[in-house]
Amino acid sequence: MMAFRFTIGRRIGLGFGVFILLTSIAFILTVFTVKDSKRRTETVVGQVTPSVAELKELNLLLQRSHTDISKWFYNKSFNDVEFREELKNIIQKEYPKQKASLSKLSKNWNDEEKRQLRVIFGRVETLFKVYQNEIISQLNSTEAYEDANIYMLARLPYEDSEVNIKTIYKNLNILIAAKQASAATVQEEMFKKFNFLNWFVELLGVALLVGGIFIALFTTNSITKPIQKLKKMLLSMGQGILPKERIRATHDEIGEMGTALNELIQSMRQTTDFAKQTGSGNFNASYTPLSKDDSLGLALIKMRDDLAENERFLEQKVIERTEQVVRQKEEIENKNEELEILYKQVTDSIHYAKRIQEAILPPNHFIEKVLPQSFVLYKPKDIVSGDFYWIEKKHKLVYFAAVDCTGHGVPGAFMSLVGHNILKDIINNTAIIKPSEIMDRLREGVVNTLHADKAGQETKDGMDMTLCCINYQTLELQFAAAFNPLYIVRNGMLVEHKANKFPIGAFIGEKTNFDNNTIQLQKGDQVFIFSDGYADQFGGPKGKKFMIGNFRKLLIQITELQPAAQKQQLDSILTEWQGDQEQVDDVLVIGVKI
Repeated sequence: MMAFRFTIGRRIGLGFGVFILLTSIAFILTVFTVKDSKRRTETVVGQVTPSVAELKELNLLLQRSHTDISKWFYNKSFNDVEFREELKNIIQKEYPKQKASLSKLSKNWNDEEKRQLRVIFGRVETLFKVYQNEIISQLNSTEAYEDANIYMLARLPYEDSEVNIKTIYKNLNILIAAKQASAATVQEEMFKKFNFLNWFVELLGVALLVGGIFIALFTTNSITKPIQKLKKMLLSMGQGILPKERIRATHDEIGEMGTALNELIQSMRQTTDFAKQTGSGNFNASYTPLSKDDSLGLALIKMRDDLAENERFLEQKVIERTEQVVRQKEEIENKNEELEILYKQVTDSIHYAKRIQEAILPPNHFIEKVLPQSFVLYKPKDIVSGDFYWIEKKHKLVYFAAVDCTGHGVPGAFMSLVGHNILKDIINNTAIIKPSEIMDRLREGVVNTLHADKAGQETKDGMDMTLCCINYQTLELQFAAAFNPLYIVRNGMLVEHKANKFPIGAFIGEKTNFDNNTIQLQKGDQVFIFSDGYADQFGGPKGKKFMIGNFRKLLIQITELQPAAQKQQLDSILTEWQGDQEQVDDVLVIGVKI
């Protein structure tokens, strides 16, 4: 009868059997714990967390609507319609979408949470109806703001909405806190399961450690020592060193592996010698495969032949590519030289255009003579500008204008030359003295010069401007304006004198002449005309526009200063506001103190 043979495989199998048993127990417990945790996690991720996020999004939406309705109530200008469109979009699109999302998520909430959500929806919709029916529909034009009765009718709903939205915030925060508490409860239960699993894994680790020590002691003498020599030889081969010793043949698995390793070492010596010969460029080196099925040997022979062919091919490619790179380098250098010449020519031309444009602007000594106690803040966006200022004297009248041409840079500069030459021709060669008639004649000149479409099709070429004339003997001021208004600060109060809502240039609509306005000035009055570049500059901590409201407040603050100090204050505040932001448009502000 054959004696039982406790082979290496059986020894290792016994050790692995114990290990697999303990590991299986850990795996089964881990699976149950992970499934339960997954279910709880899905509850948090799929319901509670999205619910809290959507409730916070609703809170943010209400804050935005409250900000916009406040702007609607207090901002009387219709030049900036961005917040008005945003408020309508919130009421008509964003809120219904938010409500639908929350309604879908709330299907799994408890009854009290559903009731609270319905109450919030009801109050939000009532609030939005007040916005639409009592404020937006009332204050729908500049004239509505100026009508005291309409403005007072809108005030009470606005003040009530301030109270109502605070109540909505309070209810919404209570509901958010409740959902967050639910999430915390689920997470706490999930952590308890994981703590138990952690304890069990630690216990299992100790068991595996003890079992491992037992198995190691059992197998060391019968397995570990014999394979130490195999390990040493394999490590040596792993470092590229072929060992000199050999494994003694025995009648077990280790002996069989030793014989195979001895044959492998012999084969590696032969392969190494052949690789050295091939690597040194000796493609005629010979190599004999161990057998017809020796795939490595056959692959080495093919590699030798391929390397020889590739070397010949690469040598030719290197020659061709070198010639190509040399040609490309010469072409690039020639193109760079051409670009540098072209760039210098364009830049020189623009700088020359700047000198021409500066030459048409009135010099400082002329401004100080005909328009004392005044300043001009002029900051082009580019080298040349689309804004220009014009100052002239005719008889007893002193004319001054702030003009904003279409575009900026070179296109705007061309328009400024057109406008300046036409204005100069009108003053010097006609008897016209009224600002409105001068602007009517200027508009005709611009249309004729630019050959605008006689059929009345819209053109984008033109200019916005404010033109004033002062009789310093009577302190009478006349002005006409296209889009840009005129401000007068008197006794700390700013009064806006509106402009006509059509430009200097061709436009769609019935032809209309500019209005001529007359104002009786008083000693101490401050007159301001300007382009839109100052108020439109982005900057500040949030990268937003300076805005016309802040510009008006700033003009009131600086009226106590002398004109030179006013200019310096305007310039420094704009520079600080702009910071690292790019200047977005040409800046022009003219101030005259009476």
